[in-house]
Amino acid sequence: MSPSGLLNLNKPVGITSRRAVDYVQRLDRRTKVGHAGTLDPLASGVLVLCVGAATRLIECVQRMPKQYSACFLLGRQSPTEDMEGEVVELAGPPVPTIQQIQAAATALTGEILQRPPAYSALKLKGRRACDLARQGREVELEARKVVIHRIDVAGYDYPELRLDIRCGSGTYVRSLGRDLAESLGTAAVMSALVRTAIGCFRIEDALDPASLTATDWAGHLLPSRLAVEDMPQLTLDADEVRRVLSGRPIPARSVSRDAPEIAALDASGQLVALLVRRVPDLLGPVRVFGAGDVMNPNAG
Repeated sequence: MSPSGLLNLNKPVGITSRRAVDYVQRLDRRTKVGHAGTLDPLASGVLVLCVGAATRLIECVQRMPKQYSACFLLGRQSPTEDMEGEVVELAGPPVPTIQQIQAAATALTGEILQRPPAYSALKLKGRRACDLARQGREVELEARKVVIHRIDVAGYDYPELRLDIRCGSGTYVRSLGRDLAESLGTAAVMSALVRTAIGCFRIEDALDPASLTATDWAGHLLPSRLAVEDMPQLTLDADEVRRVLSGRPIPARSVSRDAPEIAALDASGQLVALLVRRVPDLLGPVRVFGAGDVMNPNAG
């Protein structure tokens, strides 16, 4: 049986998210592995890998709220909005008080419009924005709605500002620092970033990818159901499990009609499928996870 489940890794500074995936992929080249949320080489922290059948849950993990510890240098700017680009100090920039910073942080919470950085992997007319920017092309990405749950000032000793941030998917933390600084009449570059959590996946429990071996890595797989813990859930009986695994609908039960997807579990708590409402009285599978996909009994 192929291994399936989730790995909570602590990506070190200096490697790409793809390189972290490669650490695992080389241990079992027959198994499909993907990551749920890129971290730039400058950043470290929680990187959730989806393994085997759980790669179909990548979007579910990506939608989970994220927490970051970020460090910025005020009075400086760079084209990449971090230390990867050429950093230029402003001439005589204002030095905001901590009270002004806290007020600016509060103003940036909730649903906001954020302009992504030019140096990002987002596509512009079919090409990555960062590739265009490196060619000296003018890059202006449209602002997007993101959700910022909270921003706390963790430390301030000008020019260094440390923020703890909890936000929704799609947020660029370096752009959050840029916008906060601009609202204070100055600029900022991100000098360090640690992702401390994605949903229930926390940095305290994360593994060093280089520490995994061919004989032990699968034993660290976490249950696939953790990727859907924020969804409404139904526990199916044996007949319903058989119906869902064969692609057939089951009668709807007391779950929210507004829920876009519902996680279906078997009696042991293993994730069986993701269901959607087909008609008012039926739920049908859109993604099925058969018991044969799981090698580690703890990774269902």
